[in-house]
Amino acid sequence: MRIIARTLVSVTAVVGIAAGSLAGAGAASAASSPASKPVVSSEAAVPLAVVNLGLSTAQAQDVQRWLARYWGYTGAIDGLLGTNSWKAFQRNLQAYWGYTGEIDGIVGSGTIKALQRLLEHWGYAGPVDGIAGSGTQAAFKAFAEGIWP
Repeated sequence: MRIIARTLVSVTAVVGIAAGSLAGAGAASAASSPASKPVVSSEAAVPLAVVNLGLSTAQAQDVQRWLARYWGYTGAIDGLLGTNSWKAFQRNLQAYWGYTGEIDGIVGSGTIKALQRLLEHWGYAGPVDGIAGSGTQAAFKAFAEGIWP
């Protein structure tokens, strides 16, 4: 009788622990996450990490090879013009094209204005306005296709 009582208590304990674990897991997975709401902020928007300005991956890789060869870019030649690519590009723009901002890799209007001054030698005929429109992007493609053999 004692053995039956112990077995019954043990089985009851195991079943209780298992049921408690399952109940906790069920409650955790059944609880709905709060509905996401758009965040409204008065702060400036953070630029995207990758800004290819219309270049294909192959064109962006050519730009990265040029940046690696002449402007200290040490990242991957992956065709994604990210922060480090743009820091290297900003060094070029600072040295020759009137860029006066920080070397921070952020593609803001100052970076685009200096890029537009460079691109005037690659067919850009629009205003130097810091807006990377279709004319800027077309000239940037011509630049990418012409800088690397």
